[in-house]
Amino acid sequence: MSESTATRPFAPFEWLLSLRYLRARRKEGFISIIAGFSFLGIMLGVATLIIVMAVMNGFRKELLDKILGLNGHLLVQPLESPLTDWDAVTQRISGIPGIRLATPIVEGQALASSPFHSTGVLVRGIRAADLEKLTSISQNLKQGNLDGFDEGQGIVIGRRLADALSVRAGDNITLVAPRGAVTPMGTTPRIKAYKVAAVFEIGMSEYDSAFVFMPLVEAQAYFNRSGDVTAIEVYLNSADKYREFRKLVTDAAQRPIFMVDWTQRNATFFNALQVERNVMFLILTMIVLVAALNIVSGLIMLVKDKGRDIAILRTMGATQGAIMRVFLITGASIGVVGTLLGFLVGLVVCANIESIRQFVSWITATELFSPELYFLSRLPAEIDPGETTAVVVMALALSLLATLYPSWRAARLDPVEALRYE
Repeated sequence: MSESTATRPFAPFEWLLSLRYLRARRKEGFISIIAGFSFLGIMLGVATLIIVMAVMNGFRKELLDKILGLNGHLLVQPLESPLTDWDAVTQRISGIPGIRLATPIVEGQALASSPFHSTGVLVRGIRAADLEKLTSISQNLKQGNLDGFDEGQGIVIGRRLADALSVRAGDNITLVAPRGAVTPMGTTPRIKAYKVAAVFEIGMSEYDSAFVFMPLVEAQAYFNRSGDVTAIEVYLNSADKYREFRKLVTDAAQRPIFMVDWTQRNATFFNALQVERNVMFLILTMIVLVAALNIVSGLIMLVKDKGRDIAILRTMGATQGAIMRVFLITGASIGVVGTLLGFLVGLVVCANIESIRQFVSWITATELFSPELYFLSRLPAEIDPGETTAVVVMALALSLLATLYPSWRAARLDPVEALRYE
């Protein structure tokens, strides 16, 4: 058949022939099994990649939101002399455009105890107005309220800490600090009972089980810091612009300070998370690669099995290009359909991942996502459109590349040689 009378590329007969080769027959059952495994491999590989990357993204986003919702983007600490001028410094820093909140804090460790239990806690002294602006706390109160927080001696504790101590809002707990009053016999621990004014839950186990918020004036007295504070927490409108504000805050302080940004405070944690995310991507990509190699082996066996059919088609006038496209469509169909189905499965699982986790935990009677180990009380999933597109494109590219060699081999088959031994 001359080029002028040849059928156009990807003609209907090429599609029909390709789909016919995909249907299972008794004598090529083994080839169909390989094709089936290739399809399942690509589908599961794409779905798993999308799910795992979404969970890693969600994990990072949730942790970042909760960590930066409670801790400042910049931490200003004093150098050379105590931060006795904290009020004036705070006002100057608060006046910088782009800074949402600057709050002085007093921090110290203590032992919290109730008649039922005791545990170590981190006590943070803060002003009531600043605590109201910390939406991660003020908008997540489960018991009690912040009314009169500055006037009274009430404290605000996390939900997990309240459960551990078996207390509720309105009950009393005792705080024991190692450094109390100085006497001729030495420093004695400071022991004082406080009423629980409110209980919060932000969904991060480390904070819900360890933080105690106390009025700033009371914390200064409790930790022997009369007239000064530990540091000033600075919250920005945009966490990513912390570099731009380092010099502005330094200039506004008008005194020697030492500043730490949120990336330095959490560098080890987020670096480890990023390394784990990259390694998981590489490992799971191997699933898709193995499935693509299965397409190669399956198509090579199909070409070998269909040698007589190819020879007959060539003698009837089918061009090498037509033969190549037939097997290209056959192999690509496995990869494309598997990728698209894997994409849909991944989206569905990500949208319902917390319900699936609870169901599997109920079926197996095990805790699949322990808040004590993973910090968060629920399993998050955040799909990144660019990342998901990259996964789909990679799977499609591998699937198409896998079909090239077998298709080229089919097109190069000599009809005379193929029919000689039939």
